[in-house]
Amino acid sequence: MAAVDNTTGRMAPPPMNDKKERGIKPPLRLDRTDLKILRHLQSDGRITNVELARRAGLSPAPCLRRVRTLEEAGLIQGYRAMLDAAQLGYGVVLFALVGLASQAESELRAFEQQVRRWTLVRECYALSGDADYLLACVAPDLEAAQHFVISELTAAPNVQSVRTMLTLKTVKFEPRVPLAEH
Repeated sequence: MAAVDNTTGRMAPPPMNDKKERGIKPPLRLDRTDLKILRHLQSDGRITNVELARRAGLSPAPCLRRVRTLEEAGLIQGYRAMLDAAQLGYGVVLFALVGLASQAESELRAFEQQVRRWTLVRECYALSGDADYLLACVAPDLEAAQHFVISELTAAPNVQSVRTMLTLKTVKFEPRVPLAEH
């Protein structure tokens, strides 16, 4: 039975308890086989479906269906090759903590759009605390890094402060999600 809204006297719409009604996908429940598939794909994105199925303990057709379901749910966002930046001429890695003069929504959006245009910026994270953003950047050499920081980053509209840190070496680089082994 539909409820009556006491303030208007009209019939109130039924409560939207079901997430499907609101266009929200319920989270996909992952079993051990799904986690096994995800672990193997993280380790080797070029693995064949036949080999993936063998390692997951499935036949190829059900394995492929599971992979497609994981892709459609957004758990698998793509497949990429890991490139050696130094061998490709980008031997300098630096991080920049950026503070903006204004944190108005329009200013944040404008800065984020600019960040997407800078090819030397490979990652950008919005932060809470003393800085507004953390940028991970690569450059071919120190001169190019300095040029980017001085001529582009600090000169960008609304940028109030920039603190940079050059890396000496990479101690750990593990861009995978730490999926539990069951």
